[in-house]
Amino acid sequence: MLDLATLTIYIGAVLLLLLSPGPNMAFVISHGVAYGWRGGVASGLGIGVADICLTLLTATGVTALVASWPLSFELIRYAGVVYLLWLAWKALRTGAGPSLAEAARVPLATVFVRALCNSLLNPKALLFFMVFLPQFVQPAHGSIALQLILLGLVLTLVSGIFHTTLGVFGAALSRGLSTTSRFARLQSWLLAAVLLLLALRLALLTQPV
Repeated sequence: MLDLATLTIYIGAVLLLLLSPGPNMAFVISHGVAYGWRGGVASGLGIGVADICLTLLTATGVTALVASWPLSFELIRYAGVVYLLWLAWKALRTGAGPSLAEAARVPLATVFVRALCNSLLNPKALLFFMVFLPQFVQPAHGSIALQLILLGLVLTLVSGIFHTTLGVFGAALSRGLSTTSRFARLQSWLLAAVLLLLALRLALLTQPV
């Protein structure tokens, strides 16, 4: 249902958007640094599942319904801010960064859910799917809902590969610096700083008109 020319342009647009620094990029790298490659991959998978959820919400018209209710934007935004602040507080409470052995004991589900919630509690992500995906839909090629789902799945695949690669990069960066005691002490503070900045960014986000 998607012609090759449209699909090529779409994938190119997705890659350009992914290469632009954003909250997901910062989230994945910071968790790869803090929890190793397992944490980086789990973060990438969490974002991927969130993308699938947002795709389904877009295809079924739920995103448009939510966006039409102004209060929903604020509710989702402040829920995201509170969640990120809570994660930052937990990171600060741990003190020194986790050792490799401690990081290996962190359940993958914990990091996965963090990434999932971080994406779903960002109203800008919801609005992005609602605005971005329909631009590549061609009504003459069949079901609009099915085209939206296919486009979302392609985005999820490209995004998943990109973010898991970033997570592994973050883990490699951590291994290269973990020999220094100063980095070990700052590891949790770096993670907390990233989460605080993401919370501030979300708190200052204004609803598009």
